[in-house]
Amino acid sequence: MSNIVYEKNVFSTPFLSGYAELKIPIVDKDGTTAWPAVFPIDKIEKIRKTVGERHFSAQMMLQFVAPDKIRLDPSGIKFYDTDFDPYGCRIGETPITGATIYWDPSGGRRNSDNSVCVIIYRDDRTHHVFVHDMVYLVVPDGVEYPLAYQCERVLGFVRAHRQRTLALETNGIGAALPEIMRETIRRAGYEIQIRPITNSRRKEDRILDAIEPLLTTGRFYAHRRISQTPFLSEMLAWTPIGSSEHDDGLDAVAGAILCSPVPTRAIGTNVRNYIANTDFKL
Repeated sequence: MSNIVYEKNVFSTPFLSGYAELKIPIVDKDGTTAWPAVFPIDKIEKIRKTVGERHFSAQMMLQFVAPDKIRLDPSGIKFYDTDFDPYGCRIGETPITGATIYWDPSGGRRNSDNSVCVIIYRDDRTHHVFVHDMVYLVVPDGVEYPLAYQCERVLGFVRAHRQRTLALETNGIGAALPEIMRETIRRAGYEIQIRPITNSRRKEDRILDAIEPLLTTGRFYAHRRISQTPFLSEMLAWTPIGSSEHDDGLDAVAGAILCSPVPTRAIGTNVRNYIANTDFKL
């Protein structure tokens, strides 16, 4: 191999020039696994269903997929109408193991970035995620304290879903919110834990890595009411190259998916009404 000479911090000879490139995809074109003892076909299919086609293609098949070719297809969502059953800790027949309420805040004024709070449930045994409810917070004109107004709305959302923990993104405007939210909770007389979340990764990368694998593997569920929010429109307009004008709902859902869930427990048997027979003589 010839000597490498630096010219203005650029290799004059390509790095590793003269070396042969060896690529061994985990499965060949005939469907035969490259390492049957370590990766039998059933294990490979399980990996494919867990990570999604994009990650599987890039990491296991060594076939890169350009980010600008990727989209979030709403047809991959499986909608449901069932409410969460806190007594059986289920959504329909699916047992729920964890829940996350996540708030991605903004100023909340009209014609600006959306402030979004979402609750997701998950079944960690099947790795299914259920986007159960979300609210786009809009502060009416004339409200003097927009952050305090939003805190009141979010507290109502948390209480309605019987949760005791709120994950709150503290990037930007969110830096001031934990203390305002704690004061709102204290005045209302409740005990709710605030989990400050700071995100350092690029927003488009978070959305792509959290949502796309679930969509392409059939593990992304959403309550029917989600279709009445801007969430689906955001999916249709979104691209991973950062050209989407509105993606606040996507960002909130991605944050909830990437956040460690709070374990859920059944709160007991549903109360039954009994009528006692009092028609007797002593």
